[in-house]
Amino acid sequence: MPEKRNPRGPSNLRGRTQSRSSRAQLQFPVSRVERFLRQGHYAQRLASGAPVFLAAVLEYLTAEILELAGNAARDNQKSRIAPRHVQLAVRNDAELNQLFGHVTISQGGHKLHLPGFQSLSLFGPNPSSLISSPTTHPQEALALL
Repeated sequence: MPEKRNPRGPSNLRGRTQSRSSRAQLQFPVSRVERFLRQGHYAQRLASGAPVFLAAVLEYLTAEILELAGNAARDNQKSRIAPRHVQLAVRNDAELNQLFGHVTISQGGHKLHLPGFQSLSLFGPNPSSLISSPTTHPQEALALL
């Protein structure tokens, strides 16, 4: 009677070991995220799924920012994403702007110069109307706001 064979082949020949990033189909390194979590001493114990989840969240946020920055670069007829495009992407998206509200993006430019950004003027929509009338008191100008 012939021997029954393992359908996957001999048991001593196993496949190559897969990283946790490839098992989770992520580009971000799960092992490095776990190392940072352990070195940060955020908790005494760390669940095995925590670094996988955090790596997935970081990858998602990065992909979202890169997509919006790529759109901003394309809108400006550029083929390379610059820090200014990242700044435009973050500041024009309400949720990302809230998340990165107190973050300074190096070489990103000033956020008030964004296209479509409506900045509030101290003098309202027509500053020449208040400047041309010398009788307007500063308190009256503020009351108009």
